[in-house]
Amino acid sequence: MKAAYYQGTKSFSIKDCIPQQPRTDEVRIDVSHCGICGTDLHVYRGHMDERVNFPQIIGHEMSGVIAEVGKGVEAFAIGDPVVVRPLASCGNCPACHAGHRHICQNLNFMGIDSPGAFQTSWTVPADVLHKLPPNIDMKMAALIEPLAVACHDVRLGQIQADEKVVVIGGGPIGMLVSIVAQSKGATVILSEINPFRLNLAKGFGLDPVNPTQQDLLRYVEDKTGGAGADAVFEVSGSESGAEVMTELPRTRGRIIVVAIFPEPQPVDLFRFFWREIQMRGTRVYEPEDYEEAIVLVASGALPLEKLITAVQPLEELPEAFRSLDTSPNHLKILIDCSG
Repeated sequence: MKAAYYQGTKSFSIKDCIPQQPRTDEVRIDVSHCGICGTDLHVYRGHMDERVNFPQIIGHEMSGVIAEVGKGVEAFAIGDPVVVRPLASCGNCPACHAGHRHICQNLNFMGIDSPGAFQTSWTVPADVLHKLPPNIDMKMAALIEPLAVACHDVRLGQIQADEKVVVIGGGPIGMLVSIVAQSKGATVILSEINPFRLNLAKGFGLDPVNPTQQDLLRYVEDKTGGAGADAVFEVSGSESGAEVMTELPRTRGRIIVVAIFPEPQPVDLFRFFWREIQMRGTRVYEPEDYEEAIVLVASGALPLEKLITAVQPLEELPEAFRSLDTSPNHLKILIDCSG
């Protein structure tokens, strides 16, 4: 079998490796496809070197088929199509005891803190698996993980039909949040500066706006009769996004922070007081979000195929990372790990 090992300093090596036989309560998966996500790019750029043990197999947006089961595994069988929810919690910390295992205080995010899915065969605990419907498109199934992020964000954002929503940032997650919110019946304004992404958003039936060319606050006020948005998702992780997010909600509106801000940002707390705005952070997903994402992918209800820029073999993974790192006209590249 083959695996892609991150070596640091924006480099990978593709090497032969030996499949890991599953132990008790584990399964071995023949990986079909694995997407490159924003977190993988952070790893590639060296921003997460303190968490990654070189050389490391990264990647977690995957689909595959069970090839082998260990002792004690009864809910899954050889041949089952599956996806992995790549969160291994400790079960013992205060967050886990409170029922918040997805944000465990000692969380092992598989594909970052431990080996991931950019390999032909991946051995994982059976309790992180979700079974897929038969005959699902395995290429599209690799989008279930990022789609589950969006389902979690929209669920915690309490988006309802006929609400006016603003999404700041039109990368893969911002785009998915937009189309999931739209599927709930919301009207979505997407703020983005990349022309490629703005054009893509228009094809999804979203209302795209470039804040460098139009006054975003005035645009939102015009679209909402001066009231402001019911909900604002900050997905850009930018200083300008953190600044403008407080200006856009209506009275008692909601701000949902999705992006990772590595540095503290100034936030207009007076605006929170003045309009009684609510704000909450959202991180990864819970099992129910994965199940919702599986239903959406299997149903074909969302035009997710438009998000895929390219599908490349495992041997071309280094070039795929270089493309995403340098080209403004790429959104989601999938890696075919099947060999």
